[in-house]
Amino acid sequence: MTNKTQFENGVLGTNVIAQIGILVHDIDTVSQAYADFFGVEKPQWNWTDTVDVAQTEFEGVSSEARSKLAFFDMGSLQLELIEPDQHPSTWRNHLNEHGEGPHHIAFIINGMKDKVTLMESKNMRLVQKGEYTGGRYAYMDTFKDLKIMLELLENDK
Repeated sequence: MTNKTQFENGVLGTNVIAQIGILVHDIDTVSQAYADFFGVEKPQWNWTDTVDVAQTEFEGVSSEARSKLAFFDMGSLQLELIEPDQHPSTWRNHLNEHGEGPHHIAFIINGMKDKVTLMESKNMRLVQKGEYTGGRYAYMDTFKDLKIMLELLENDK
């Protein structure tokens, strides 16, 4: 069996990590630290959309949760800094419980509903989901098996 066949048969249909998400208390300070470290321009941060646009759900319930996001494009991988507001979310809970640091690794997938259903059948439950301009996301609780949260990103065609 070739590697390509193995990955096509995997749960996600890909093995390419697209993004690493890091939770922070102060996005301006941490963005500047990364910019200085990598010798790149500090990216501007943006708020996630409001609940009416993002349709954010946390633990199956609509949530006003928003975050400031800043992105560093690092070749084939994107580094995402996340500073959550105080509303209930996976970001806020994780930051409160574990402090600053890694929150998730993300994969670009096709067929969000099918992937979520498949992962839930493997006891990897949906924690939070929402929409963004051009697509949708879902955070899956994969800590038991994979020791980190996975984010699924599906971009509109």
